[in-house]
Amino acid sequence: MPGAILALNAGSSSIKFGLFEVGDGPELRLMSKGGIQGVGGNPHFTATDAAGASMTDKHWQGKEAEYDAMLGALLAWAESHVHPDTLVAVGHRVVHGGRDFTAPVRLTAEIVQQLDALTPLAPLHQPHSLAPIRTLTALRPGLPQVACFDTAFHNTMPAVAKRFALPREYEDEGVWRYGFHGLSYEYVSRALRQDAPGLSAGRVVVAHLGNGASLCAMRDGQSQDTTMGFTALDGLVMGTRCGTLDAGVVLYMLQQKGLDAHAVEQVLYERSGLLGVSGLSSDMRTLLDSADERAREAVELFAFRVGQETAAMAASMNGLDGFVFTGGIGEHAVAARTLVCERLRWLGVALDAAANANGAGRISTPGSRVEVHVIPTDEEATIARHTHDLIA
Repeated sequence: MPGAILALNAGSSSIKFGLFEVGDGPELRLMSKGGIQGVGGNPHFTATDAAGASMTDKHWQGKEAEYDAMLGALLAWAESHVHPDTLVAVGHRVVHGGRDFTAPVRLTAEIVQQLDALTPLAPLHQPHSLAPIRTLTALRPGLPQVACFDTAFHNTMPAVAKRFALPREYEDEGVWRYGFHGLSYEYVSRALRQDAPGLSAGRVVVAHLGNGASLCAMRDGQSQDTTMGFTALDGLVMGTRCGTLDAGVVLYMLQQKGLDAHAVEQVLYERSGLLGVSGLSSDMRTLLDSADERAREAVELFAFRVGQETAAMAASMNGLDGFVFTGGIGEHAVAARTLVCERLRWLGVALDAAANANGAGRISTPGSRVEVHVIPTDEEATIARHTHDLIA
């Protein structure tokens, strides 16, 4: 199936992409990667080649900045580099697959409707996942599109790790722990299997730390537990999301503060996390550079919660052999990694300061009982691989 695959990873204010060349075999070659930042405002489109050299850098304004026009321009740009008749498919990250979609699927109008029905389970994410699918269907009705689900990787979790202690009718309605960041975890699992196969077969906690953050407990490369649950609110402190919260706090907001459901949603998703605690920023880089006491407290809470939840993930596996950092913070924030590893010393983590400063590969000492690695994630590569396998 010679040609090319476009992998799209759409969020609320950005769209990341990867363009991959397809040969006669199973391997894919990265041709270009980039994205559109500032979606809904002042869109900025950038792309680099596989070596990191700039291929385009432009801002769109007026009608060019409208969503359908932006997607059309991105598609036209991709086709101009591979020729229209050799773009064989587009793969998408879809945040929620619910109980029914546990593997990538070729999209049809009926399936898109089913995925739209899952919006109440991820109200701030699912619409952004489906928007480019609808736009590209209108622009190129004959172009195959594939959905790859962030929840699918966690399908291997045992039922006890998925279940809430709620009346059974809620579980029957689909209220249970799905987990997210699955495409990232799948990529790291595959990379770990190649780079450290012995460790991959053991008990590993992978920390996807970025504006959205979660942990995944993996045994033999498969998900056993994760910190995100029914929604992407649960678990760790995030950029603007609260993480684990006593449900009584929500009742307090409703009953004592007089907030309605929409206002509560805004507090939990958009005004909490690092931003809420610091009052300054949701960006870990800004907080690490700040001398403000509230910034220090936000960072401390972030590391505290990662340490606390790592212990829970280790308990789910009856032990811990390895820990992997990935995501924007996990891959780039040396100081944040240091604080997290200090919280994990009691579990057997011994950090190599020089290796941590370098930030690639193994960053624990040779004598560390728990191996610690930094593995850059690549969700677009995972999407492209699944799309290729399904279409081929």
